Amino acid sequence: MKIAILGYGKMGRIIEKVAENRNHEIILKIGSSNQNELTTEALKKADVVIEFSTPDVVLHHIHECFKAKVPIIVGTTGWYEHLQAIEKQCKETGNTLLYASNFSIGVNVFFHANRLLAKLMNNYPNYKVHTEEIHHTRKMDSPSGTAITIAEGIIEGLNNKQEWVNTLNVEQIDVSDKTIQNNQLLIASKRIEDVPGTHTIQYASEVDCIEFKHTALNRDGFALGTVLAAEWVQGKKGFYSEKDMFNFDMA
Repeated sequence: MKIAILGYGKMGRIIEKVAENRNHEIILKIGSSNQNELTTEALKKADVVIEFSTPDVVLHHIHECFKAKVPIIVGTTGWYEHLQAIEKQCKETGNTLLYASNFSIGVNVFFHANRLLAKLMNNYPNYKVHTEEIHHTRKMDSPSGTAITIAEGIIEGLNNKQEWVNTLNVEQIDVSDKTIQNNQLLIASKRIEDVPGTHTIQYASEVDCIEFKHTALNRDGFALGTVLAAEWVQGKKGFYSEKDMFNFDMA
């Protein structure tokens, strides 16, 4: 495939390496210093675009890809309040977009197991649940898109949880905090230098604690999953999420 990378930072460079190792060609690399090179003509030369930029430019990148009629894989988070509008535009214009809060294979197995665990724990309301996410200090959104996906999976399975709330850089988490309503799920976010991403789900009772955790050792897993997504989307039209790509329905 011929791939264009929008957002040529640390992740973009790792994606480039993984893609080339899988015999793909990078024909366009757009970072903050060369946005003027992002043109319809340049995008049309690509078989697929991989977007890993920042929340302030991701919508512009999506619209440019729609104009060029090139499939786009979106790994940037922090723009999901626009999902419905982008989905509508994608379908009406006959375009292709696949987005995910996290393309890592391991994280998506974690997502699926989380949904199954939440349904199981719905039978044991004496266990109180909260989640924690830790990322590097340069991450712009809080909570992480991955943490939100985890929270949505828990809310889907637990009858007594209806929404999530977030705290940032609170050292000691108090799950009995009266400001947190019984129907709310706490996401505790922390920012620590050079942490690729750690997500923990904890179910605690008065007698024991169940902890379920995913730790990214580096960014390579994110990059590999993103390139696999670019391969998966070839020949497809429509609006997709990681649930479509990672189909665990039979598991």
